[in-house]
Parts: sequence; C-alpha cells; structure tokens
Amino acid sequence: MTPDAWLLTAAVALLLLLLWTGWTLRRLDRLEVRVAHAWTALDAQLQRRAGLAEELARDFPAAVGEERAAFLGAFAADARRPVDGDRELAENVLGRELRELPPELPGVPPALRTDLVGTATRVGLARRFYNDAVRDTRALRRRRLPRLLRLHGSRPLPRYFD
Repeated sequence: MTPDAWLLTAAVALLLLLLWTGWTLRRLDRLEVRVAHAWTALDAQLQRRAGLAEELARDFPAAVGEERAAFLGAFAADARRPVDGDRELAENVLGRELRELPPELPGVPPALRTDLVGTATRVGLARRFYNDAVRDTRALRRRRLPRLLRLHGSRPLPRYFD
C-alpha cells in the first residue's frame, strides 16, 4: 500500500470512530433522559401510594385494625421521608404491608380501594420501566469502548430500584 492509501484508510477509520462516538454519546444522553423521566414517574407513583396508605390509616383505622393502622401510617410516612435514608427499603416495607391487607376492607369507600389497587399496579409498571431504563444505560456504559473513552463523563452509574 502506498502512503496515500494508508493515510486515506486512517482518515476513514478516524471518521468512523468519530461518527460512532457521536452516535454513542447521543444514545447515552437519551438513555440518561429516559432514566430521569422514568424516575420522575416512579417517584410520583410511590408518593401517591404513600399518600393513599396514610389516608387509609388515618381515616379508616377500624377497617384495618388500630395496631395495623398505626404501623401502616408509620410505614407510609417513612416511605415519603425515610429516617435512615434507605427509601428502597421503606417502600418495600410499605408495599408488603399493603399487600397483606385483606381485599375487603369494611367501611372503606370503594374509590379508595380501587385507587390502592390501581396505584399498586402503576407502581409495578413504573418500577419496571425505570429498571429497564437503568439496565439499558448500564449495558451501554459497560461496553469496552464507551468505558475506555469515558463517554459517560463524571455521571454516576444509575442504580436499580428493587
């Protein structure tokens, strides 16, 4: 090969690397935005669920039992503002407590029961969408070239919400 052919080959390779880098940076930015939007949706559903649980515990303690209502109210408050900073754990405790409630709650309006069931479904979907976005972002950032070129900059690796 002549020196001109080598130069042309190197220029084409560099151009392809630059194009790939630009495409990957754009993809990483889109994934970061997707993670942020998914977190906003998940947070809204978690806040709604905690609000409904607080309402149930505050307004209908006889329907769930006085002791359980106190626990439910405390778990809901902790899910909104975790004392130990571990929101994931607080949300899991609240979700477990809500799942253990009997399906028929005497004296509780059907609209509140429906909201609780619907919110539980929406929390599950929002959690799945968020974790899918995190998985896609982590997969792209863990590939060899993006990691080697440090295309993520100083952004922290997003965490799953289990």
